[in-house]
Amino acid sequence: MNISGNTVFIPGATSGIGLALALRLQEAGNTVIIGGRRVTLLEQLAAEHGLATVEIDTTDPDSVLAARDQVLTAHPEVNVLIAMAGIMVAEDVHTAGFLAEAERTVETNVLGPLRLIAAFVEHLQTREAATIITVSSGLAHIPLRVTPSYNGSKAFIHLFTQSIRTQLADTTVQVIELVPPALRTELMPGQSENEAFLPLDEFIDEAIALLQNQPEATEILVERVKPLRYAEVNGAKDQVTAMLNSHVH
Repeated sequence: MNISGNTVFIPGATSGIGLALALRLQEAGNTVIIGGRRVTLLEQLAAEHGLATVEIDTTDPDSVLAARDQVLTAHPEVNVLIAMAGIMVAEDVHTAGFLAEAERTVETNVLGPLRLIAAFVEHLQTREAATIITVSSGLAHIPLRVTPSYNGSKAFIHLFTQSIRTQLADTTVQVIELVPPALRTELMPGQSENEAFLPLDEFIDEAIALLQNQPEATEILVERVKPLRYAEVNGAKDQVTAMLNSHVH
């Protein structure tokens, strides 16, 4: 993926990784459209940063298709989709009560990206150079004890991304997996204050540099996530799992 000269659609970009990516890609010379559910916040971000916006709820199939039509009508040159859609919720599987949160996690983290990719994949194949970027997690490879459905949803995204990359190899669409480590964002309560986690700006700096320096990359792996990503390959999965969960109660 060339780092500039694109028209990029990022749903789920009103905060966290999505918004940080949107601003950095805009700064790099791309036209960026962001999506989200909160219209007032979208209007605020449009006024502050000059971003194009669209209302979208990725848990609603009709909303995804309506947003797709709105985006492509206003920006038919869209050639990059960053399929941001993610929530992270603690669950306790000792009782059946975990099911509601598990279903909500799958609806958002799995079905959300699937709906986005389905909505845009035919259009992207008409572009001379196009990219789908999915967002998984280091937890696709090492389980955090308290978030089983989140871990599983990101493992799905990891393997789904690898799978569609093989199918789309005969098209103009490049498929890239962005693999964040634990970041100081609002994904879970207190996460933004955890000094053990990587600051969001540092993650974005490194990720953008990797995209720029490795335009043919299939995975964007910052240094902090590599111990998780390669733990099983290196025979260290049990050790890394124990370390990751040692401070979780």
